[in-house]
Amino acid sequence: MFHPVTTCARCGQGNPVEAKFCNACGSALGEPPRSGEERRLVSVLFVDLVGFTSRSEKLDPEDVRAFLVPYYERVRTELEGHGGRVEKFVGDAVMGVFGAPITYGDDAERAVRAAFAVRDWAEIEGLQLRLAVNTGEAIVALDASPERGETFIAGDVVNTAARLQSASPVGAVLVGDETYQSTRGSIEYRPAQPVVAKGKEVPVQAWLGLRATAAIGERPVAAVPMIGRDRELGVLTGAWERVVDEGRSHFVTVFGPSGIGKSRIALELAQLVAAQGARVIRGRSTPYGASSPYSAFGQQVKQIAGIFDSDDDTDARLKLHEAIASLAGSAAAEEHAPHLAVLLGLDSESEIADREQLFFSARVLVESVALRGPTMLLYEDIHWADSSLLDLLETFAARVRDVPILFLALARPELLGDRPGWGGGLPAYTALPLEPLSDDSSRQLAEELLGRVAATARATQVAATAEGNPLFIEELAACLGERRAEGIDELPTSIRAIIAARLDSLPPPERAVLVDASVVGRVFWRGALVEIEERDDVSGLLGSLEARDLIHREAVSRIKGDQQFGFKHGLIHDVAYQTLPRAARRSRHAAVARFLETSTAAGQSHEALGHHWRAAGESDRAADHLTAAADQAGRGWAKQRAVSLYREALELVGEDDARRRDITRRLAVAMQAVFHLVDVGRYPPGEER
Repeated sequence: MFHPVTTCARCGQGNPVEAKFCNACGSALGEPPRSGEERRLVSVLFVDLVGFTSRSEKLDPEDVRAFLVPYYERVRTELEGHGGRVEKFVGDAVMGVFGAPITYGDDAERAVRAAFAVRDWAEIEGLQLRLAVNTGEAIVALDASPERGETFIAGDVVNTAARLQSASPVGAVLVGDETYQSTRGSIEYRPAQPVVAKGKEVPVQAWLGLRATAAIGERPVAAVPMIGRDRELGVLTGAWERVVDEGRSHFVTVFGPSGIGKSRIALELAQLVAAQGARVIRGRSTPYGASSPYSAFGQQVKQIAGIFDSDDDTDARLKLHEAIASLAGSAAAEEHAPHLAVLLGLDSESEIADREQLFFSARVLVESVALRGPTMLLYEDIHWADSSLLDLLETFAARVRDVPILFLALARPELLGDRPGWGGGLPAYTALPLEPLSDDSSRQLAEELLGRVAATARATQVAATAEGNPLFIEELAACLGERRAEGIDELPTSIRAIIAARLDSLPPPERAVLVDASVVGRVFWRGALVEIEERDDVSGLLGSLEARDLIHREAVSRIKGDQQFGFKHGLIHDVAYQTLPRAARRSRHAAVARFLETSTAAGQSHEALGHHWRAAGESDRAADHLTAAADQAGRGWAKQRAVSLYREALELVGEDDARRRDITRRLAVAMQAVFHLVDVGRYPPGEER
């Protein structure tokens, strides 16, 4: 039986209808969800029972329902457990969507892992299924209710997913090319026969998903040297050396957005620590699939005690007891092993009334390990961690003192949104933000990934587009290398998804302002945002976005009396703009054009006005402004730019438009001037021609 749920507007998690706060992120459930339509990258999963239609003809309706209800519930559980959403049930088929209404950045991988989970369950149950996943752009109705039969998403990505599912072998997971490109680092595939799909001019490239090759949340490390992080690695190395030399603990949090290199720099430090004979114990928080609220610490305890996930609870508790006895003595084992068993989920019957006692037992284990030799405890992706684990880590940082142990945590900046006081007041704490790579380091990394034989221009283009993010450099280089392209026409799906996930983590009012700002351009003004939509606290929202390092206020504004801002990165601007449907873009561009007409002097913004009126669908206005901008460019001897602008204007006027002849004449004059400039450059003054 299905139970109604309340969906969190911030993270998309389903909650019981009576819940006041989200069980996943803790946000108040009273916040209104985003409404309207958006263009989004989504991954669509189709699941279909094989042969059930013919079999159901021979069954009583009650028997059909008795079979389908647990099947539906299991598929729904796996989809929602991986961050997806059931879009519809059609007979014995289920359609799920990942990436809407909330994007997590790894939605294609979540969809494939969910498909694997359903496939594996069906095999145990003796059911035959066909499964397929396809990734692409769709129009999403954010406030639609699939439960009431309302269409949630639309686009070719859905139709193609259905075609792939029909062509999938029984018991297999077939994926499209975009899904493959986005997940090949963590999923093993083999090529499949292209699928001839109705309505497609060319067959659809397809791949058979075999198994996951990496743990949830992990990315393979590029096989190139770490570049541009010597200073940051020096900070970490210095902290480790103090821990060893002074025999005292230290807590470090490395902050940075997805792909900036947190895991790589931690790996470099871990290799250095291990080379010294010290112990490195890793734990990772995951966005889904965690076994307990203390999962990352539980992974470390299991490594210390030699416990495997396949061990039954009795054997695991025995190993835990023996490990603590070996480290701290039999008396300590008697007192603390039962507490840690509860923390690890190995004892489902006992309950610890005092959390302080539970945390003290964890502290005793950590200190006992460190007393055997310098130790580094690594906690990856703690922005995904349950608040209970964060409380435990803060307890370690505050109370574990006179033992040689380095606590190293990796987090995205979102952690500070939930825990603004993280690390504050601790006696031995370092926050290490990872900034984008410098231009030189970015080019060097791009050259390493593309190969030394690659043209320098291609490496420069990759570096400029990625804006210092190592993962983006890696993805762009792979895109160029595999597709043998000379340029980057569009962002790879993986990069768009990561940036979209960062935008979706924003509170809805801040995200809405950022999307509106993207219509204005890479540089925008407060007044333009007010023209697009009246808001109560535009300044406060812009201040919050600046604090999140998404935009920056510029010291000088080109419009007197108005505040001028710029996007911190061009990729953020691009992805924000791509979320808007065409109709929403048109109305916003018209508002920006009106703002510029009233805020700038005549002749100061013809080209910008031409761009915005064209995007607003006002071709006549756009053509006039583009022609005026071309005239200005010509008078300043920017003849090539003038040619380009005249051509843009010509595209907007009809064959019978009276302006067409005049614009054509001006274009011809400008083109003559361009040819003359080429001759002048070829034959400098004084040389014969």
